[in-house]
Amino acid sequence: MSRPSYDEYFMEMAQLVSSRSTCLRRKVGAVIVKEKRVLSTGYNGAPKGTAHCEQTGCIREQLNVPSGTRHELCRGVHAEQNAVTQAAYFGVSVNGATIYTTTHPCSLCAKILINAGIKEIVYSEGYADELSKELLDEADLSIRQFKIEKSL
Repeated sequence: MSRPSYDEYFMEMAQLVSSRSTCLRRKVGAVIVKEKRVLSTGYNGAPKGTAHCEQTGCIREQLNVPSGTRHELCRGVHAEQNAVTQAAYFGVSVNGATIYTTTHPCSLCAKILINAGIKEIVYSEGYADELSKELLDEADLSIRQFKIEKSL
């Protein structure tokens, strides 16, 4: 068995983290890395201490909200948001770090990642949110797609 590259290693971690998601529509995982060390992880799900969508149902499905729109109409906190929040909660700076995420960040997450000082975004699957792409281009973040060749 060959040793995985760092991209493979961290993206597989993000995939594993996504398995904790309680979202009914899309399971997303994120890992924030700096100097080849994991700083924080996050997956999408309801805020701490609140009912998960598995219990309440999906507001977005109930309202027929198309993917990539109206992100505020969701009980869940996105994986990227949770990863940044967890780092802040424990006093860990993510300035200059890279985030590996299983799905391209939405516009809400893009704004948070930009302001948190993330320097690079590595994602596996695309996401239909043109504003996100515009913001990330304008902020001059390094962003690239990396698909996992093998699954866990």
